[in-house]
Amino acid sequence: MLLAGSALPLVVRRRFPIVCLVVIYLSLVAYNSVDRAVSQPIGWGVLVAIYSIAWVGRRWHQVCVMVLIAVTSLASVKSPTTAAIGLLTCSAALLLGTLARRRDMRLRELAYRAGQLERDREAQAAHAVATERARIARDMHDVLAHAVSLMIVQAEAGAAVVRTSPERAEKALDAIAGAGRDAMVQLRRTLGMLKEDQDTGVRTPQPTLAAIPVLIDQVRETGVAASFTVSGARRAVPPDTEVAAYRIVQEALTNTLKHAAARTVTVALDWGDELIITICDDGSGDSALGIAGAGSGLIGIRERAAACGGWADARAGTHGFTVTASLPVTAR
Repeated sequence: MLLAGSALPLVVRRRFPIVCLVVIYLSLVAYNSVDRAVSQPIGWGVLVAIYSIAWVGRRWHQVCVMVLIAVTSLASVKSPTTAAIGLLTCSAALLLGTLARRRDMRLRELAYRAGQLERDREAQAAHAVATERARIARDMHDVLAHAVSLMIVQAEAGAAVVRTSPERAEKALDAIAGAGRDAMVQLRRTLGMLKEDQDTGVRTPQPTLAAIPVLIDQVRETGVAASFTVSGARRAVPPDTEVAAYRIVQEALTNTLKHAAARTVTVALDWGDELIITICDDGSGDSALGIAGAGSGLIGIRERAAACGGWADARAGTHGFTVTASLPVTAR
């Protein structure tokens, strides 16, 4: 019965670690006090209970274990061998349990960090997808708004002169077809980015600063006097700045055609420590600001400039509307 009492309590050692240890310890003390009982030099149940307390027990549980080890050693001081065996084995059980506890805590911490990293990776992937979708939406808005604006202006001009000047009407129709073809090319490129299985080698490159004169020519074809000036020495710019500069000019010219009723528009690039882009027209600036500012045009201009480390501003004056953007000329 006493030997059973030194082992059976181990079943509940995780829920009642101190009670388990005390019952086992008292059972062994009672067993050793029996005169004709076989000696039990090592209390294996005590060692397992001490190990469990060090692993899953609280701090005060461990203090109780150390007190018990000290009391046991002092009680057996008349037998140095027994005292040494008890002290070493109990201390070893306590140390192993402590190491197991630390290892378990370390594994849990690593598992938590791994889960956190996985959650962060998923959040970053979702953010990247949302950012890419927003960028594609801005590109499609710029392409469609610019092309449709050109088509509307040319169609109205062609309809006005179709009977009196067939040559001008024919040029207007050609301009509409050209704007449509250009829009289709850019839309294919933009939508092609959504196809994962499409070969990247067949994609048309993104528009850059070199394509701005084409925008100027398209505006001239609508009857608006458009001019383009460049000052300063051309410097290398990051790819995102190239695209942002083109899209900013494109959106500003689109707003001029749609809202400003302008007769002239100027586009100026000033190369210095930063690339300063200025688009100025002589149209109805107040109405342009009110209409364009309520939509996504000017917001898109500011977002594109901010995305590559720059800034953009749009102001209505007494003689027109001005869009100014500053973009970095070195990679961030």
